[in-house]
Amino acid sequence: MRRILSATAALALLVGLAACSADPLAEQYRAGDNKGYIAANGFQTKEIAPENRGEPVDFAGTLDNGSAVSSADYAGKVLVVNFWYATCGPCIIEAPRLEQAYQSFQGQDVAFLGINTYDQPATALSFARDNNVSYSSAMAVSDAELKLAFADKTSINATPTTLVLDREGRVAARVIGELPEASILEAMVRTVLAESA
Repeated sequence: MRRILSATAALALLVGLAACSADPLAEQYRAGDNKGYIAANGFQTKEIAPENRGEPVDFAGTLDNGSAVSSADYAGKVLVVNFWYATCGPCIIEAPRLEQAYQSFQGQDVAFLGINTYDQPATALSFARDNNVSYSSAMAVSDAELKLAFADKTSINATPTTLVLDREGRVAARVIGELPEASILEAMVRTVLAESA
C-alpha cells in the first residue's frame, strides 16, 4: 500500500513539474520575451505598440546634483525612467540590474534617469554611491509638477516602476515591480531602439 501511495505521489509530482515547464508565461519569461508577463510576486511588464502610445511625457525638474533636467534633454533618444527611493527594498535589489542595463547601452541613443519619489538629494546621492549607480536622478519629493508629468502614465507610488520612453518621448514599455533581470529591460529597450533606427 505504501508503495502505491509513493508511486502515486511521484506521478503527481512529475505531472505538476511538467505542467510548470509547459506554462507559457514561464517559457516566455525564460526566453526573455516578456510582453505582458505577470509574475506571482506582482512583477509585470507591458509593451505598447507605437500606434497605441499616448502623448509624449513633457517633464522638467532638478537632479540630485542640483542641475536642471527636462524631457528636451533627451530628444531623439530612448529614455529609461526608473521611479525609486532609498529605503525601498526592491529598489535596492534592482539597482545593480538597472546599472548593468545602463552600461550595456553606452554609446547608443539610450539614456537612463532615476526619479526619486521620497528622499532629499544627499540621500539619493549616497544611495547612488553605495550601489554603484552612475546615472542621475531627478528629485520628486517636493516637485508636484514633476510628479504630475507622469501621473497619467503610471502610478509613481507603485515603486519601483520603470518606463521606457521612445524617441518621441512616449511610453513604449512599463515594468511594475522589482526588475528580476537586466536582460528583460535590455530586450525592451532594444525593441524600442530598433523601431526608429
